[in-house]
Amino acid sequence: MSTEPETPDEAEPGPPEVPDGAESGTAAGPSASDAGAETRPDRAETAAAPERSEAEAELAAQQVERERIERRKAEKKGPVAAGAKLSGKAADLLAAVRAVESGEKPASTVFAEPAPAPRRPASPEPARRPEPTAPAAGQAPALTAPAPAPEAVDAVRRVLTEGGAPDTLAPQVAAALGEGADTQLRDDPWQLLKVTGVRPEQADGFARALLGAECGPDDERRARAVTGWLLEQAALAGHTALELPVLTAALAQRGVPDPDAAVQSALAEGEALVFQDALDEPGAPARPEPREGDEEEDGEERPVRVLVGLERYALAEESLADGLARLLNSVPKEDGPGEARERAAAAAGGSAGELIRAVAAHGLVLHTGGHASLADPARLLHEAPGIGLRAWAVTHTDGGRDDFTALAAGFGEQAGPSGGGTATVAGLLSGAEGPGRDADGALDLDLLIVLDAPQLDVETAALLVESLPDGARLVLAGDPAVLWSAGPGRVFADLLAARVCPQVASRVPDPGPLGELVSGIGIGELHRVEAPGKEIVIVPVRDAGEAVHRTVQLVADSVPRAIGVPAEHTVVITPGHGGAAGTRALNTALKERLNPGPGRFGGFDPGDRIAYSPAPGRTLPGLVLKADADGLHLSCSGAPVVVPRERVEQSVRHGWALTAHQAVGGRWPAVVVVLPGDAAPALSRPWVYTAFSRAARHLSVVHGVEQALPRAVAETPAKPRTTRLPALLKAQVPASG
Repeated sequence: MSTEPETPDEAEPGPPEVPDGAESGTAAGPSASDAGAETRPDRAETAAAPERSEAEAELAAQQVERERIERRKAEKKGPVAAGAKLSGKAADLLAAVRAVESGEKPASTVFAEPAPAPRRPASPEPARRPEPTAPAAGQAPALTAPAPAPEAVDAVRRVLTEGGAPDTLAPQVAAALGEGADTQLRDDPWQLLKVTGVRPEQADGFARALLGAECGPDDERRARAVTGWLLEQAALAGHTALELPVLTAALAQRGVPDPDAAVQSALAEGEALVFQDALDEPGAPARPEPREGDEEEDGEERPVRVLVGLERYALAEESLADGLARLLNSVPKEDGPGEARERAAAAAGGSAGELIRAVAAHGLVLHTGGHASLADPARLLHEAPGIGLRAWAVTHTDGGRDDFTALAAGFGEQAGPSGGGTATVAGLLSGAEGPGRDADGALDLDLLIVLDAPQLDVETAALLVESLPDGARLVLAGDPAVLWSAGPGRVFADLLAARVCPQVASRVPDPGPLGELVSGIGIGELHRVEAPGKEIVIVPVRDAGEAVHRTVQLVADSVPRAIGVPAEHTVVITPGHGGAAGTRALNTALKERLNPGPGRFGGFDPGDRIAYSPAPGRTLPGLVLKADADGLHLSCSGAPVVVPRERVEQSVRHGWALTAHQAVGGRWPAVVVVLPGDAAPALSRPWVYTAFSRAARHLSVVHGVEQALPRAVAETPAKPRTTRLPALLKAQVPASG
């Protein structure tokens, strides 16, 4: 399951919105009550592992993959402007931010939308069929990085104390700024904004304390730092770049007197990149992109939009476009006899047969549909060996992998030697699962089927596509109505809109009253559905306190007694972590009822349900087994995991109640969706669709938002994200119509 925004408003990230009220360089300094965002469990704390773990392989191999991306660009003589690489923040930055919080929810972000953390996908080392790099003896995988030297941390701590900032931020600042962090911070106090969760008004107070009269809102250092911070916030909200007018308007609202100069300064220092994407006028026929050496017709100027973004997402999005174009423009590898393919397609019939035929002829195919539509890619995986394809399917969760494996096995014995199977995305990229690598470092397969494709952000998608060998086929399958990825981009939606490859829409409907309800939500209609078997129950409530009470009653008593689903197979979904009926409040109440205890180890006791995030972008459900000197012992999908003591706070949450972003990719026999009155602003059609569609047998809705629910379904679609993928694809691949 993908990670979630931390704010109570967990609506799908949307377009940037300039906040009301300008903030000047004389804003109040850092305070204990608002110094950053809530600690996210999906950010793993820096920790050394005794052996090479999956996450360590991930970090090392990401560098290899990025070097390969840059080599490909150099070969095309189309380099991306170089600059200071703005890499993702390690999770221990957030841990220190929590140390200076008072428990109040943070102020709204500049884009007034939830801010899911960019996922750092696993990436493999190019080696021939590597052995899985799973941690030894149940050791929890940890994102590891060199810890800053104690003397460096002490030097930073002195500067922070001098500026009135919490000295608990010292390890995080030292890690974020690297060598000479204390000097960098003293010379440019706004470098504090590179610590996740620190906001401009807090950095302003710190700078004013250090610089005195030299500090002002027109300081070029402040303007450059705020520009970078805004672009980071945009990425957290799902955008891979911002249009220049939007960025300059946001800078003005942040008290930057000359926004244009601020952007130019950031570009000159290599802290951001600028792009120009050609636009077609509305109603005009699409024009082919000019080739190298072509000249525009006399007097004809094409409209363009100017975008500004961070280098890491520019590299990922351009690499993704290059890789997709490679798949689309290359001839797929020869597979089995045509008669075998046609026999398999005819036997499958319907949309599954269409999918088999499309895959036989094309390098990239999109498949859309609800949960029941998984039968189509499952049939494809089953038939692949018989038509000469070594096929692998990947999901985003362990539970999804196991369910899909069982679904494919239901078609009986495969027609040929398998040479394939199922894996998770992270396991495939790390080498812990899947076919391994060929001599060139590419995945040793002919067909890759990616399920839950809407959850792919640009970085994960780029790593997957770059890992495919020439001539391979790629199927992206998913439900376009669910919430988009936690990380930047909207890969699946962009590809559907670009129409550069075949699209197969499943004709397998989701069954029963739940299927009817969810299908209606997908087209913006909240129907009254007959549910004679109590598949759907609405529980009206007046306030958040009653919502929590009724939720506990449903999970612990009503659903087990009336529906026959025990509490351990029921999940609660709510719009956010904060508030009187957020995940924190609900998990506290559910623990008290279902597994009371003192929380002797970081608030956890044996038997607690948890949501464990071993790496950014991955959330695994599990149970606490015990705690000892080694850490917190968990069982996640039946596998033992030990989370070191120092990482528990950052990577483990109680898991009876989740957010919709955490729940994407999972299904439970029973789901209780909690909608307290203050949840109305967080609701959107994708959020409601995602939350309701997690239920396999029973859905209870604790309903306190009255008409806001049908209004959200009818009037609040997914918010747009600013991305470059459509324009990049258009330049390389003609639309298929």
